Amino acid sequence: MQTTTVSRDFQARQKRQILLRRLCPLLTILLLLLFWQWITDREIISPILVPSPADVFAAFASALADGSLARHTMTTLGEMMYGLLLGVGVGLALGYAIAKAPLLEYVLSPIIVAFQSTPIVAYAPLLIIWFGTGPSSKVVTTAVIVFFPALVNTIVGIRSVSPRLRDLMRSLNAGPGRTFRLLEFPSALPVILAGLKTSTTLAVIGAVVGEFVGSGSGLGVLVIMARSQYNTPLVVVTVLTMTVIALSLYSLVALLEWRFLVWQRRASA
Repeated sequence: MQTTTVSRDFQARQKRQILLRRLCPLLTILLLLLFWQWITDREIISPILVPSPADVFAAFASALADGSLARHTMTTLGEMMYGLLLGVGVGLALGYAIAKAPLLEYVLSPIIVAFQSTPIVAYAPLLIIWFGTGPSSKVVTTAVIVFFPALVNTIVGIRSVSPRLRDLMRSLNAGPGRTFRLLEFPSALPVILAGLKTSTTLAVIGAVVGEFVGSGSGLGVLVIMARSQYNTPLVVVTVLTMTVIALSLYSLVALLEWRFLVWQRRASA
């Protein structure tokens, strides 16, 4: 009887913690909105610098009604997704190759580190010159910026596989393909997904930076247009749209992580 009561109390406590975790982000957003409204009501800061929530909502409704927000968002989203697929795909493949062949790391590391240590805004103009002002240069810019987290996390994930488990696979006469499918990929998946979370948030930066340098469409272009017109509410709308995209992609990867790493949660329970 006492064990049953303790179990119920534990389950009730867990439910309260889950509910609190879900409500905390909403509460934080609500408090920020209230503070924002309070600042603008008392005109502590000029409306030109910090527009009111009502002005931002009006700008959002206007941009949504004339189709400009949807058009620019779809352009940036397309560049992001293609760049993400390209950068992460190359990062995963090269990361696996480097993890399996240390000599390859000695050869490529100086080039990769030197390229990655240079700010994206420094070589974005070169990518515009090489690939033009169309979507291709934005896709490449995005791929470059998401490549490194995917590469590093793949190397770390593959190299963290237990040597004892590798020996076990060899004793079972498992070939490279079977070892990768049954051991290396599942073991490295948590680290790879962690890198993918970073890559998805960086993808927004890559696409927008490319649009800043040279483009005819996209959220970066919309920010430039709004800034030139001193339309601060529209700038805020565009920045919030970028934030929503990044959070949505991050949440999608987190959902995949929750779905595919059931075994890890059960092992730690």
